[in-house]
Amino acid sequence: MAKVDTSLVAHLPLFAGVTPEALDEILREARSARYPKNSAIFEQGADAQSFFLLLHGHVRAAKTTPTGEQIVVRYVAPGETFGLAMAIGAVQYPATAMAVDDSVVLIWPTSAWPRLIERFPSLAANTLQTVGTRLQESHTRILEMSTQQVEQRVAHALLRLAKQSGKKLDHGIEIDFPISRQDIAQMTGTTLHTVSRILSGWESQGLVESGRQRIILRDPHRIVVLAERSADSGARRDVSTQDRD
Repeated sequence: MAKVDTSLVAHLPLFAGVTPEALDEILREARSARYPKNSAIFEQGADAQSFFLLLHGHVRAAKTTPTGEQIVVRYVAPGETFGLAMAIGAVQYPATAMAVDDSVVLIWPTSAWPRLIERFPSLAANTLQTVGTRLQESHTRILEMSTQQVEQRVAHALLRLAKQSGKKLDHGIEIDFPISRQDIAQMTGTTLHTVSRILSGWESQGLVESGRQRIILRDPHRIVVLAERSADSGARRDVSTQDRD
């Protein structure tokens, strides 16, 4: 493959603390690949033969439950790693990774992982930090699913996506990749009908603007206030219920 310009990736979290010489060696183990929009990079349950670094585009990680429901686990932004099954001791991918727009990735064989982390401990430490951060994100989402109203969950989902992949416009912040109302529903544990009702209501209030696979947060501050207000009122309802018990 064409040699990757180390200056384009040296600043990424995966390579923090890695010397230029070591980075050259790490990149020699990788190959690049392009995935067109809506193509699968790997499938849930497949043998985890590779791990990945996203250079360009966006990737959706989604899990299918035993009952056939789809859950969007997370979206991967440029500069982030994914497919890190080997870092958690798994031999199969726990979810399916799909390119949501035309994407470019670096791919390392999983067989190289033990050798790389032995030679470059920073690589192991950085990957462990990534896994820990994502575990904390998962805990946060589980807590949201358990304790929050659906409007609050949708607000938090949009704010997370805007923080991760937001593009500032004159009239708000656009989530900078194709995303549908169905995707939002699968992120927040609700139905397409419910998400459509919520977003239509917010659109009429000037909070968001949505179209075909496109969402703009027109007033992010009011969405933050909405989420926090919902949390406060939810906590008050819980206290009132406990008092009645």
